[in-house]
Amino acid sequence: MTTTTSEPTTTGAVLRQHAEDAFAAELAALAAHDDRPRPERWRLSPWAVATYLLGGELPDGTVITPKYIGPRRVVEVAVTTLATDRALLLLGVPGTAKTWVSEHLAAAISGDSTLLVQGTAGTPEEAVRYGWNYAQLLAHGPSRDALVPSPLMRAMADGRIARVEELTRIPADVQDSLITILSEKTLPVPELGTEIQAVRGFNLIATANDRDRGVNELSSALRRRFNTVVLPLPATLEEEVEIVTRRVGQLGRSLDLPELPGGAEEIRRVVTVFRELRAGLTADGRTKVKTPSGTLSTAEAISVVTNGLALATHFGDGVLRAGDVADGIRGAVVRDPVADRQVWREYLEGVVRERDGWKDFYRAAREVRA
Repeated sequence: MTTTTSEPTTTGAVLRQHAEDAFAAELAALAAHDDRPRPERWRLSPWAVATYLLGGELPDGTVITPKYIGPRRVVEVAVTTLATDRALLLLGVPGTAKTWVSEHLAAAISGDSTLLVQGTAGTPEEAVRYGWNYAQLLAHGPSRDALVPSPLMRAMADGRIARVEELTRIPADVQDSLITILSEKTLPVPELGTEIQAVRGFNLIATANDRDRGVNELSSALRRRFNTVVLPLPATLEEEVEIVTRRVGQLGRSLDLPELPGGAEEIRRVVTVFRELRAGLTADGRTKVKTPSGTLSTAEAISVVTNGLALATHFGDGVLRAGDVADGIRGAVVRDPVADRQVWREYLEGVVRERDGWKDFYRAAREVRA
């Protein structure tokens, strides 16, 4: 496939910037004020990396925006792990910001979050180890020029952080190719009679969804090479509202969507619905509700509100209203067309219908259901 453009793509024109580009000013400010010890080849000290993720204010008044809203200790343990010879496994239910945290950790430590292997059922061993340029291989045989390094091999050679997404989605035999890399810090290349040895600064961040247990369980040998950090769901309604508000604001700006009146009210409503259906209990603790088959994660709440923002901007009256988010909420809840539809109907009639101030949402949700 060939892409033709009249001008080269600029960083400002991309739909989603890498973390190291989007937050370059904050990373530079942290580096300038960071006088604490840094592990070899780290751009920032562990303290500054944690500050970058959790947010704070520097002595000159520069505000570092929080990238992760959650327990501070979780971030401190994750950062500390990467400063040792243990790899880091971020574990949690879908939507707990595992990929987001992984990207920002790599950006802050190495200045490069792109050394990434995306795990799928079809991920080959070459994606983890190395591959070959077959034209070079056929013409000249095995050689350095014919070798195509994987992101992990490049990270080992350069002393940077590599990332593996959805580790438990990768076939077990491919997973196990990580064992030598993580235990010996070496990647053998038997075709060339040589090996790549990791230089200081190299480490690995893997993410895994704990709903995927049984897909491709990690072997005990591989699991021992990781320090596992569990990323929890937001503890409170206010915490989750803040996360959704921040991410919707960032996404809205990247999509040139204006800030609309009504946004705070509808975000709170979306988050409330998701939290109640996740917990199987209303916020006041008085009414039990059935839980749907989906996860109703914070990431899905962000998607619902962002889509509602686009609807209100392009097809509404410029105010984010219940009708702009009702369809997205229903789509997130009703994954199983039989069981989840009944869950949603009972929630609407048993909870939403009687809730003060929610009549507009009830009507909008009924219209969507019809």
